[in-house]
Amino acid sequence: MFAAGVGMPVGGGGAACTAVEIWRRGPSAIESLVVSSAELSAWSEGLEPPVREQLEALLLRLKKTPSWPAGLPDRRPLIMGVVNVTPDSFSDGGLFLAPEAAIAHGLRLRDEGADIVDVGGESTRPGAEPVAIEQEIRRVVPVIEALAAAGGMVSIDTRKAAVMRAALDAGARLINDVSALRHDPESLAMAGASGLPVILMHSRGEPATMQQHPVYERAVLDVFDHLEARIGAWRAAGFDPAQLMVDPGIGFGKTVEHNLDILRRLSLYLSLGVPLALGVSRKSFIARLAGEVPAPERVPGSLAAALYGLAQGVAILRVHDVAATRQAVTIWQALCA
Repeated sequence: MFAAGVGMPVGGGGAACTAVEIWRRGPSAIESLVVSSAELSAWSEGLEPPVREQLEALLLRLKKTPSWPAGLPDRRPLIMGVVNVTPDSFSDGGLFLAPEAAIAHGLRLRDEGADIVDVGGESTRPGAEPVAIEQEIRRVVPVIEALAAAGGMVSIDTRKAAVMRAALDAGARLINDVSALRHDPESLAMAGASGLPVILMHSRGEPATMQQHPVYERAVLDVFDHLEARIGAWRAAGFDPAQLMVDPGIGFGKTVEHNLDILRRLSLYLSLGVPLALGVSRKSFIARLAGEVPAPERVPGSLAAALYGLAQGVAILRVHDVAATRQAVTIWQALCA
């Protein structure tokens, strides 16, 4: 954190930067350069008007306090605990397939400090096959009903409008869609009309095939363009972007190098003007970097990536290990105070 007046304010003034990295897609290559905050205004005068206007719009969103969807807990780093009611999720598939086990796990996550409990009935791990709508509803509705009745905020992790509708009827109060409302043609209207917070996540293709030779011109920029376009589609449909959050989708159709490119430059996504969510918990890139450790043994790597995300402006961490994350976030906040 910088003292007031030292750099350009970011996110409403809680932090500041002394320089910005500017990326631009040229006719044959992606160009980048670093400009100091003090020189930025004078430097931008040399740009052609459309480019200068685009830069000014991005900087305006970067400087402002991001929107905060109505219905979320108070503005602060939030922890979203994961409840997979599935037989095949990458980290805990089958452990919580029985409703009683899933409910007990969700209550435990809440007691450990989860601000939101995210319930999903379809695995979206690489190679996963789709689940029928009726089966997904049967998996998640009893769990959501019980967790909502016990208090706290419950979200639904789904790509399908019918599942969203059933989950909201059961008490869910947030929609988390790994397809950014692209998978089901009815989901955008369903989510928008709900008036509830919505997470738009970037993913490439379908879970069954998304890890088959993913290619990007530049991952961090391609993901930004995708999320900006999805916000634009939401706005064009007549819905309030203040409902939205975005997630760059670590591990969803991305190599280790793609994931690192995105994670190192997470602050780029702050210029979308909405809160940033991040799911790095137990992801395979940690194993690739740390020696192929199994998913339950990736907690230290998960915490390292999560805290790096908070330092880059992340607002919501989606995690499996809530107690460990809550402790780490508490200490991080105390050190940054």
